[in-house]
Amino acid sequence: MKVSQALEKRQTIRGYKPDEVPEDILLKILQLAQLSPSNCNTQPWHFTIVSGEARKKLENALLTEILSGKKPAPIFTPGDASLEGVYKDRQYDCAFRYYDTMGIGRADKDKRQQLMVKNWQFFGAPHVGFLTMPASMGAVNAIDMGIYLQSLMLLFVEHGIASCPQGALAYYPDPVFEIANIPDGNAILVGISFGYEDVDAQINNARMPRADVADCVTLIR
Repeated sequence: MKVSQALEKRQTIRGYKPDEVPEDILLKILQLAQLSPSNCNTQPWHFTIVSGEARKKLENALLTEILSGKKPAPIFTPGDASLEGVYKDRQYDCAFRYYDTMGIGRADKDKRQQLMVKNWQFFGAPHVGFLTMPASMGAVNAIDMGIYLQSLMLLFVEHGIASCPQGALAYYPDPVFEIANIPDGNAILVGISFGYEDVDAQINNARMPRADVADCVTLIR
């Protein structure tokens, strides 16, 4: 598969089969993802994958925190914290398309909230990963994390594995630290649910457009 083909095929998937990814395939993908470049070869990423009984335990722990009314407490600033202008417009458009796919209207707050909670159920995926880096690091180091995440997602596509990157999985870090054995001093930047796509799941019909190249690129000659 060419890189261009993997980019065209990759979609954010939120409906999964229960089948786990075989460990030998997963290890092969992780070994290749480790080739991702980073500033001064610092390789700041640490990727923790939670599956099986530990995954069920983590889901229950996260739902307990959410249903108790506990407020989110991400260590790094969430990506939507200061969006303005066209970036906020794109976020609203994304949310509208997502909820509209599920037949949920803008005013139906209860159903919107129920769908939001699926983030912490990992959308039914058999695996959930947490990408962490030292809490002392900042935005420049996060670039390396994004490069690693993109490598991982494209490798998933090559091997027929679907995924959903989720900033929301950084919102309630305490259960994750308790169950997922995150390295001391690290903080969660982003999570990713992954597994094999349930092609019949309605939620997977959501498709997001991309801005024109002219809106995002300037060529100077």
